[in-house]
Amino acid sequence: MTASAQISIYPLRQEHLGPAVKAVRNALEKHRLTPQVGPMSTTVTGESGVVFAALAEAFAKVASSSEVVMTIAISNGCPVPS
Repeated sequence: MTASAQISIYPLRQEHLGPAVKAVRNALEKHRLTPQVGPMSTTVTGESGVVFAALAEAFAKVASSSEVVMTIAISNGCPVPS
């Protein structure tokens, strides 16, 4: 099944957000997904098992270096980018 996810990452008590956003992007790319990083969130589409595994890895990576809030909206009904 194909799933689309919209991810927002909020590292707490950190001066810069860039490292957390980069870590999430890298985890998604490691799973051969193509993240679209925007000013407020990152979106990605792929096989649901791959998306969930990448999201778990992304959260673990960011959470290992700071406290973090990650919000995720996942859908199997969003249009798939061509």
